[in-house]
Amino acid sequence: MPELPEVEAVRRQLEPVMVGARITRVELRRPDLRAPFPRRFAQRMQGATTLALTRRAKYLVASLSSGDSLVMHLGMSGSFRVPHASDAGDAHDHVVFHLSSGVEVVFNDPRRFGFMDLVRTARVDRHPSLIGLGPEPLSAAFDAAALARACAGKRTSLKVALLDQQVVAGLGNIYAVEALHIAGLSPLRRASTIATPGGVPREAAGRLAAAIKQVLDEAIDRQTSAPYRSDRFRVYDRAREPCRRPRCPGVIRRRTQAGRSSFYCPVCQR
Repeated sequence: MPELPEVEAVRRQLEPVMVGARITRVELRRPDLRAPFPRRFAQRMQGATTLALTRRAKYLVASLSSGDSLVMHLGMSGSFRVPHASDAGDAHDHVVFHLSSGVEVVFNDPRRFGFMDLVRTARVDRHPSLIGLGPEPLSAAFDAAALARACAGKRTSLKVALLDQQVVAGLGNIYAVEALHIAGLSPLRRASTIATPGGVPREAAGRLAAAIKQVLDEAIDRQTSAPYRSDRFRVYDRAREPCRRPRCPGVIRRRTQAGRSSFYCPVCQR
């Protein structure tokens, strides 16, 4: 499933194409994705100009001149592309946005777990998918103090806490695992250990907040320059391989936590 860096890479790909362009027609090639499209979905967007394209957690939000906002999620297999004239298309091309510039933006989703919804911009923050989300990990609002406050008193493991979207918005399994390795923290340790009982950050909270920002920045840079490659990960999907931390003699282990695979070094992650 695409995680925050992949979604941000899509946003950066689409922004110069969509923002400032008028939507002349929206072509729906089926009545639904994960859920049915809203009533008059295509008609409500026709003639509107995209004013901004932002990302909230793993969601894309296109603000339109009509006063509506288009909320989009890629699901497990969704992707956007801007086809060339020679592009023959695909059976899983389910939505096509025709723009005033002559460009088309195509949404392809073989498994149809993605979704699109249209809501009033004034109420977009109260959309069921966006309400209650924690701070954006790459924003100034996310730091050691914010992370400590969210984890204070939590009896769950640190890895599971990081996947709670109310703790940090958009962080997924792969990059939580990678950030914990950079910070030298075990995914198995209790989340509350990075904060005092009163929610004051311990030194570990600072390391972890910085590691989360680092791993996401690096991943976004990779996504905008080259496709996904698992060999770029430090620990993810590297069970039984040597730890990549310099001079660490550890071997990476795999463990299931809340139904997701955690990869970590038992020597340098404590």
